Amino acid sequence: MNLDRKKHWETVYETKNPDEVSWTQEIPKTSLAFIGSFGLDKSAKIIDIGGGDSKLVDYLIDQGFKNITVLDISEKSFEKAKVRLGEKAKKVTWIVSDILDFEPTEIYDIWHDRAAFHFLTTEAEIEKYKSIVEKAVNGYLVIGTFSENGPLKCSGLEISQYSKEKLTSTFKNNFEKIDSILEDHETPFGTTQNFLFCSFKNK
Repeated sequence: MNLDRKKHWETVYETKNPDEVSWTQEIPKTSLAFIGSFGLDKSAKIIDIGGGDSKLVDYLIDQGFKNITVLDISEKSFEKAKVRLGEKAKKVTWIVSDILDFEPTEIYDIWHDRAAFHFLTTEAEIEKYKSIVEKAVNGYLVIGTFSENGPLKCSGLEISQYSKEKLTSTFKNNFEKIDSILEDHETPFGTTQNFLFCSFKNK
């Protein structure tokens, strides 16, 4: 595991509230719309990569999804999420792992990643991520990254920007693109970040 990366994110979640980090969303509308568009039943296995204390899991539980997994490098982020969810947290599988160390033991119908993938900046990291996805997913991907008009850094770390062509090309061996949208995300402190979201289906 990249210990510097783990330490970075544990510190972020230990020292900042949701209204002090740029990625906070009250309602993750775009992610929910993509997940809903696949038309899967409520037993579908969904994994949220880098989900931290994102509220996506709250909405998925409320919609009746029964097989939800959240993966994040930060244990502290899960502590916050579990406090927020209370009893509902028991309905979720929580996996503390660096995504690059993740060894899936299940096959997922939906792999959702908003703003984790774009922190991988080397060819080796991106190839490793792709190999994990190829093993773990039989169904759909939803990937949200900073667009070419988005920030170059997040939380003090370098990121990789993507166009829909570049993101489609990244996953083209195993997945075909279904849809893509650009979205301006309003941060809690009144700035705007341009995101690209793409959905894919296994070939």
